[in-house]
Amino acid sequence: MSYLSGSHPILSCAEAAQFERAWLKGDEAREWVAMSQAGSALGRRLSRDLAIACGARLEAPRALVLVGKGHNGGDAMLAAAELLRINPAWRIEVGFVYGQNRLRPLAATAWRTLFTLGGTAQVTAVQLAHVQGDYTVILDGVFGFQYRPPLPEAADRWIQATRRVGAKLKAAVDLPTGWDAPSGFEADVTYATGILKSPLLDLPAAGRLRYLDLDFSMGDHESTQRVLTLAVLDPLRKLRPFRSDKRNYGHLAVVGGSRSYPGAVAMSVAAALQSGVGLVTAFVPESLAPALAAQWPEAMWVGCPETPDGNIAMESGVLIRTKQTRATAMVIGPGLGREPETMALVGDLLRESLVPLVLDADALQPELVELGRAPRVLTPHQGEFDRIMAEQSEGSWPVGAVTVLKGPITRIHDSGTTYHGIDGGPVLARGGSGDILAGLIGGRLAAVPTEPLLAAAQGVVWHGIAADRVARNYGEFAVRTTAVLDELNGALRDE
Repeated sequence: MSYLSGSHPILSCAEAAQFERAWLKGDEAREWVAMSQAGSALGRRLSRDLAIACGARLEAPRALVLVGKGHNGGDAMLAAAELLRINPAWRIEVGFVYGQNRLRPLAATAWRTLFTLGGTAQVTAVQLAHVQGDYTVILDGVFGFQYRPPLPEAADRWIQATRRVGAKLKAAVDLPTGWDAPSGFEADVTYATGILKSPLLDLPAAGRLRYLDLDFSMGDHESTQRVLTLAVLDPLRKLRPFRSDKRNYGHLAVVGGSRSYPGAVAMSVAAALQSGVGLVTAFVPESLAPALAAQWPEAMWVGCPETPDGNIAMESGVLIRTKQTRATAMVIGPGLGREPETMALVGDLLRESLVPLVLDADALQPELVELGRAPRVLTPHQGEFDRIMAEQSEGSWPVGAVTVLKGPITRIHDSGTTYHGIDGGPVLARGGSGDILAGLIGGRLAAVPTEPLLAAAQGVVWHGIAADRVARNYGEFAVRTTAVLDELNGALRDE
């Protein structure tokens, strides 16, 4: 089976253990290389997430690292070593849950590496009774995906100690310890090293998910649950061909907007203009067109006849059909409103469309989503998804549609495979983020009209990475949705 390039399989804990055994072949030298890669990647990503939780400056940073016996603890200690390399001001306290003398060989090597780097002034082995005060970060490296319930008493005592102290960020390696128990470790962020394990997808205690690719060459490994990586954006990082024309990059038509919701279509068009598409034509109520054209002159704004309530009128159909003949894709829905006359117009456009579609927001009505034969990408949030499913006679999603189900983890369903977008997080939990995503997907679809899955995946990952940059630079609270637009360019340059 062929999977989307740039996606990696999500495996159960048992499958992950089997794969790692086959990959590492019991070779200790190879295992140390993998542990070193995991620790380094974890430390770098943790440092970036601390910028979200703590801001740019860390005053007297202090870490508590919980370590079990094996590789998970080794990863955590090497991550702490990476924090020290990035910022020598760190003080690292390591809690050995089963005692330092119970460490397995590679974990013991990781401890020596950390201790040698920091010395007694910065790295200490802390006793349970001395876990107190406020920490910058608490890192759980006790069990990871090797954990088997029930939670051992020794581990439980250390986890309860972490609940009694303060921390700007609580993080876990692979899986939070005791994830199945109410008393388990509750992470703000969980770092999946090498393989994303399936329990993380629906685990509240895991918090935000970060996937750290260790180059296990897993791209073709069979699994219908997959995680999207930054590699899906690789085609957008390359130089454009020198002899290029705007028509080489597609022409997107956007139908949306109403007097009540002018901002939604504006954000979709703004995102489309930054998607790399060659041309954008926006069909909006005629009362909105002048102001929107003044703000985004790169798009062609076509004012459409409107109803007394300010929605696009049925008579706009002739105008839209005439002016969108050269479009290679169409976005329908942002800010459109649900006036019956407008919905009837949308139905006609769907029946007649010869180009692929992105249906968003008000266009996601049960009576509309299956009209016509054009390929389509549907972008519902959970409420819209549930409403459409309730009306489906077969109880199944529209056949042939690529579905982008937006949420804390965005899930793209296509032909029996689900691709998970884990970037972005709660900074996107604000009005307008879906409109920006629809514009990005639409722009990519116009450029690659025969590949709706690729367009959806590129839009989801790009949107998420830009949102991560917003959170890292400005935090997650006092930001505007449109700040994501300002980070789209930088997101393509993230490593």
